[in-house]
Amino acid sequence: MTDGEETLGEAFWAVARLMRSRSKQALAPWDVTPSQFRAVGVLARHGPVRLSALAEHLRIAPRSATEVVDDLEGRGLAARSPDPADRRATLVGLTPKGADLAREIRAARHAESESLFAGLDERDRADLARILRRLRAAGADADTDTEADRSGPSGPSVPGEVQPGTGTGTSAS
Repeated sequence: MTDGEETLGEAFWAVARLMRSRSKQALAPWDVTPSQFRAVGVLARHGPVRLSALAEHLRIAPRSATEVVDDLEGRGLAARSPDPADRRATLVGLTPKGADLAREIRAARHAESESLFAGLDERDRADLARILRRLRAAGADADTDTEADRSGPSGPSVPGEVQPGTGTGTSAS
């Protein structure tokens, strides 16, 4: 690689920014934030779930999930209901209006991504999909390994903390 030549990582992040920008534009007609749409997507795929499960799927704090659900509920897109398996717990699910929104936005985002990938022939698209799936799987494995590495008998460690028996600290990621 020569000076000034874009690295693979730089090219990847440039495309990720482009996709994020296009996704935001695709969501604009519905006045839905990306975090709200992500929550709608989880609920569309998984059906009613507890708030804690929604927070895990979204990889956000439970309090943040509550705020997202409050917003969705205020717009008539989601509703809370008692969990029949545990009356102390609450489930959140999409309303019919929320399910319609999920389908409409998914179709709009699909059309937007199709326009982005239109410059690739079928073979390039298949190769890109295969490579991205492999990277996603490797990343998921690394996330699992990282979480296991950070947890010991006493739970997750603090970055910089010396681990018993190793003499080394953990690194912040």
